[in-house]
This record gives sequence, structure tokens and C-alpha cells, in this order.
Amino acid sequence: RQHPSQCWLLYCDTAPKIHLAPLGVFCFRYPAPDGILCENRGEISGMTAPETLELEPVGAHVLLVTLNRPEASNAFNTVMAWDLIALFERLAVAPNGTRVVVLTGAGDKAFCAGGDLKERKGMTDEAWQAQHLVYERMIRAVIACPLPVIGAINGAAYGGGCELAAALDFVYVSENARFAQTEVRIGIIPGAGGTQTLARAVGERRAKELILSGQMFTAQDAVDWGLANRQCRAEDLLECTLTMAETIAANAPIAVRQAKQAIHKGLQMGLMDGLAFEIEAYNRTVPTEDRREGVLAFNHKRKPLFKGR
Repeated sequence: RQHPSQCWLLYCDTAPKIHLAPLGVFCFRYPAPDGILCENRGEISGMTAPETLELEPVGAHVLLVTLNRPEASNAFNTVMAWDLIALFERLAVAPNGTRVVVLTGAGDKAFCAGGDLKERKGMTDEAWQAQHLVYERMIRAVIACPLPVIGAINGAAYGGGCELAAALDFVYVSENARFAQTEVRIGIIPGAGGTQTLARAVGERRAKELILSGQMFTAQDAVDWGLANRQCRAEDLLECTLTMAETIAANAPIAVRQAKQAIHKGLQMGLMDGLAFEIEAYNRTVPTEDRREGVLAFNHKRKPLFKGR
């Protein structure tokens, strides 16, 4: 954003303070990593281990990401936003075997309670807007990730937590999940995509009702209105979500990514342009080894072994 005298960007250190630095001396808290996942711990290689995320490989190709601030109902602070940016921007360019991401929250009370208002207490307007630039980049990194990102919504998803759920490719919810876009109750509006992603999920009129009122809605409402795909018992939620993730991960990864891209981008176009985009995505799968392997496996009546190339 343009400052009266220069352009400013935000960074943070380990203390819960907000810092502003001129563009010329901007530095990331987390340097760009060389690799993505350590084999045994699921940490991001080449960078500081995420302070607010727990990363756990599940099987060969699924990454379970847990928002890990249970003492704050997994609310976003600036550090968590940077952690998510570092993770999803790296997954976009170097997935290193990861084919599907599952996102959930620590504990059984909250998926994510939105922005951490304790951190925001007393912020100047300039600091608030600078921090929000980080949140904007975070939600764009999640939406732009070429890998499927599935939510396991295990509890309250309020404010930015509801926006994060709406930004994922699809979500499963526990029976005790609750949702709300509460921003108008504190004098702002959804600013991490909620006016766009929620409206695309539940329709314009329903989104207006929910966003303008700030009212809470249930897991069953989320399923009935199209925000969630499936409701599960709380104790079964993660297993159900991971089972679907592993089903997707077993398919040809290039085809999965191209299908996701065709759906997401195509729905932002007119029908004929969407059809043209679909063919472009389709044509990228034809010369792949995976396409040849899939046809060969079908004819040999065996399970295909996809390599992502």
C-alpha cells in the first residue's frame, strides 16, 4: 500500500509485536526453503519450523496441516499468517511428493476463530492495514495452491476462520462445527475473501443474510447451503477427510491439478471460454507418462502406478 512518503511492508519477529519496514530493507521472517517436507517430521526444510502449524505426512502423498494455537481457539495472528504463506507458496512450486493437503484445527472446540483481536488491540490504522496485507497474501496463497486443499472443520469457524473454510476446495465438518461471519459486529467487513468465496458457495442472497447479520449457523446448515460437502461425527471427522484425501492422492496428480484448475478458473469465465480453458487443461494431460500408465493399467486390469509426470 502507498504510504505518504514511501511504500511499506510488514514483517514480524517472535514477539507478538507488529513492525513496519521500508520496502528497501524488507526481510521475511521465514526465508524461502530449498525443500518442502522432511521425511520423518513433516517440517519445512530449509526454514524455521512453523511456530503455529503442525505438519504431519499421512501415507506417501497427503499432508495434514493443523492450525496449532488452541489456547487462542486457533485464531490467526501475524505469525500464523506468515506460516501459512510460507507453506502454501512453497507447495505451489515444490510439492515434493505431496498431492493433497488436509487442513484442520488443534483441539475439538475450534477450527479457527478468525483474526486474533488481542494482537490487534491498540493497533494504529496504519499497522492494522499493514497486517491485513499479510492476511490478504495468506488467503491468496491458499486459494492459488494447485494441489487440492480439503478442510476438516472440527469446531468453531468464525470470521476469518469461516473465510478460510470457504476458500478451500471443499470441506467436511464435524457435527459440532459452527460458522459465522462476525466482522460487521466489530465495525469491519470480511476482508480475507468472505464476500466472494462464501457467496460463491452458498449463493448471493444467503451470503448477504449471513454476512450482514453476523449470525451463527450450524454444521447441518453448512451442508444444506453448500458450504460443506459432508457432516461427520466428531470422532470420525479426520478419518473421513483423510480417506477422501488418500482417494484423491491415488489418482494421476497432473490430471487432478488440471481438473481443479479447469473448474476453478472456468467458473470465472463464460461457458464458451470455460470450455476452451478446459481443453487447454485436458491437452496438458495427454503427453504425460501418467496418461499412458493409466490406459495400460486399465487394459492389464491392474492398479496404475502414477508418478506425476
